Amino acid sequence: MKIVSIVGKKNTGKTSLTVKVIEELTKRGYNVASIKHSHHSIEMDKENTDTWKHKQAGANLVVGVGSTTFFNAKKEHDLNRILFMLKHFDEYDFVIIEGYKKYNYPKIITSPDVKDEYTIAEIDSFNIDENGVSQLADLIEQRGHDIVDTLFANNCGFNNGETIAREIRKGNLSIDNLDDIKSYLSIDGKVVGLNRFVSDFIKQSIVGVINTLNLEDYNVSEIGKIEVVIPNENSPKNPSDAQCSILINGNDLEINAFTKNIVSNSIKGMINAIKTEDNVKAIDIEITNIKDKKLENATIDLKTNGHDVELNAFTQAILKETIFSTVNSLKIDAEINEIKIKVEE
Repeated sequence: MKIVSIVGKKNTGKTSLTVKVIEELTKRGYNVASIKHSHHSIEMDKENTDTWKHKQAGANLVVGVGSTTFFNAKKEHDLNRILFMLKHFDEYDFVIIEGYKKYNYPKIITSPDVKDEYTIAEIDSFNIDENGVSQLADLIEQRGHDIVDTLFANNCGFNNGETIAREIRKGNLSIDNLDDIKSYLSIDGKVVGLNRFVSDFIKQSIVGVINTLNLEDYNVSEIGKIEVVIPNENSPKNPSDAQCSILINGNDLEINAFTKNIVSNSIKGMINAIKTEDNVKAIDIEITNIKDKKLENATIDLKTNGHDVELNAFTQAILKETIFSTVNSLKIDAEINEIKIKVEE
């Protein structure tokens, strides 16, 4: 998803230019969303309509569904929150924003007095011709980028979103150079950046659990886009440092401290979820007889604090799928036949 904003003073042709850009990108076959920001109240429905009455009665969010769908919220939401929510609705190629001068997205300005470090073009919207709009769309294709905090490059090595965004705006870095991020995260309405490893790790773990479910019962024939909402009543705790070792086919897998922390906390989270016993300090997991990445005939043994834990077939399937997916996200070259993981606080 590439984001660009069109900003300028009042009566400088912002809306006119926004419309032309949307038309050109749509003509090129792109899926386009738009956001309009105003300092004035924007009402989505007329007085005395049913949805207007819902809002007047006190509803903080009113959704109208007919030939179209609209959302009318009393609260003004943060732009990044809105952009994150757009990822839930569809696979948009571009989001064209009219307004929001103070945000850090590539800007096309219609008046020189709003120029800043984020400006990628200054346009006379009243005199731009068809060829000029086409060239502007070319620039938007090259310089637009996703939510700033989700930008990572060089396999986690170049992971400052602001720096990456700046390099894209200058034309020094292409979207094609960025990490292929597989999942996105928001906590309490705040977008949290995930580098390639963490993004892939989360995806593999969640898909591993979902693969154990009887999806046909819910009319799901294949897994496409997954959306997860986790209401967390407790404040997140800082993860404690734990010793973590992984053996693949009997050989020690060397992983850095960052990866160890992720794997150990993932394992602890899974084991705590199945309520084995209180105050688990040591976890030993062994999965054997893995054939051609298939886990149907694989066996799993679990010990917590040195005690054997009996697992039903469903829990075994979840643990096997999730742990295999977790280990697989580490990009191991060899075929995986056996996994042993030990986590100790």
